Amino acid sequence: MKETEIDFSTVLGASMHDMKNSLCMLLQSIDLINEKIDHDNQTRAELAQIHYEIARVNSNLLQLLALYKNNNKNFPLNVEEHYIDELVDELWAKNEMYIDNKQITCTCDVEEELAWFFDLDLVSNLLNDILVNALRYTKSKILITAKIVDKVLEINIYDDGNGYPDLMLNSPTDKMSSTNLINNRTGLGLYFANLIANAHETNNLRGSIELNNGGLLGGSIFTLKIP
Repeated sequence: MKETEIDFSTVLGASMHDMKNSLCMLLQSIDLINEKIDHDNQTRAELAQIHYEIARVNSNLLQLLALYKNNNKNFPLNVEEHYIDELVDELWAKNEMYIDNKQITCTCDVEEELAWFFDLDLVSNLLNDILVNALRYTKSKILITAKIVDKVLEINIYDDGNGYPDLMLNSPTDKMSSTNLINNRTGLGLYFANLIANAHETNNLRGSIELNNGGLLGGSIFTLKIP
């Protein structure tokens, strides 16, 4: 019997799934340990940082899985109606340990009963990656807003940090250059966000992302638009 040749991309995809599951278990374990610690602030701080770094790695793996599926023409969307306030609550909950430890004030401005059609897993992963980045660079505040503008859902994540560098503001979000890869500035998160946004299409309109500085908190502004 002829031995079937192993496709490396398939092995890579399966390995990423396995690593993602392990990281999720680690995050849950850290949450449980944190609940058992009473007044040891130093240990809590260390756990919060570990939790944050694992969340970042997990987010990167989710991005790689999405890119892998897209490259293999296997990128189906599960579009259903979802409430935006519930989505935002989930984002806060995922990062609660780090938020509390760093004493970051997180608020939201979402119209009550606001709902929209999108792939919950993909959009949630997209926004969580942006939020994790904002938590890293903000000084003390994060604000998430959501509203409908000209029949398009706009979700904004604001922080009061130093804002996006000019290189990011002036670079296209739909491309990754080999130069950036070599210098560890892959732009993978933004490329992933743009990929997910563009995959949502309604009436010949595709979703998009925007980067700006200033706004309500004076720092960076990430905007996701879904038609």
